[in-house]
Amino acid sequence: MFKLISYAAVTGLLTVLLSGCLVAESTYIKKVEEGEVLTGNLAELRQKHARLSSDNMLLKEDFERLKSEAAALTRDKQALSTDISKLEEVLNSKSDTLSKSIAELRQKNSELESQNAQLKDDIRLLQKVKEDKVKEVSSTYEKLLSNMKNEIAQGQVTISELRGKLTVNMEAAILFDSGRSDVKRDGLAILNKMVETLKGVSDKAIRIEGHTDNVQISGSLTRIFPTNWELSAARAINVAKYLQQQGIDPRNLSAEAFAEFKPVADNSTKEGKAKNRRIEITLVAKD
Repeated sequence: MFKLISYAAVTGLLTVLLSGCLVAESTYIKKVEEGEVLTGNLAELRQKHARLSSDNMLLKEDFERLKSEAAALTRDKQALSTDISKLEEVLNSKSDTLSKSIAELRQKNSELESQNAQLKDDIRLLQKVKEDKVKEVSSTYEKLLSNMKNEIAQGQVTISELRGKLTVNMEAAILFDSGRSDVKRDGLAILNKMVETLKGVSDKAIRIEGHTDNVQISGSLTRIFPTNWELSAARAINVAKYLQQQGIDPRNLSAEAFAEFKPVADNSTKEGKAKNRRIEITLVAKD
């Protein structure tokens, strides 16, 4: 009976096991399939992980590179900021200097304009003074021409005017006797014709020049005038003294001697010698 029970038990057990195996196999197959899917998913995830790891490495490299570049850019920016600050300082300094220079130039321009205006006024004034002086000289010239027209007509006196310089040239024969330095009576009369006109001249120096021909002093006359220097000097001085006696300011008078060394004509002829023996009265600008 025990055997029957055991057989029945085994049979039952086998039945149960067989039915259980049938269930487990389908489950197994399902699990295997799921395992294959999971294995495929795992492989795919691993590939994805590998790609992501590679991308992550590249990104880290890019990050480090960008970080390095950012640091370099920061340094460059700081350097540029420093340079800009220095340039701003230089520009500000130069701007201040330029502003100061411009102000100084404007001041100088203003001063120059003022000076130019003053110079123009001075030029106009000088021009007027010059014109007045020219008119005065011309007036003196006309008066002398009128007063001495007879002597001029006879060729004994010449009057010239050049650039404000007026010269009265008188032959010595109408003023002095031969070998004498004292002005003779007729000579005084001729000088008198000039006196009133010369008195009206206040802004000119009156220069009296004595000239001779080239004939040397000889005989007893040498005791008075050793050479033509002394003769020409004495004649010029006596004319100056007479003009002073007639009321002309002696501070405006001067006497000079040239002897025979400043001729105006040829000393080889009688006429030339006569022209060289002369007194010149010249009106010139005061020193």
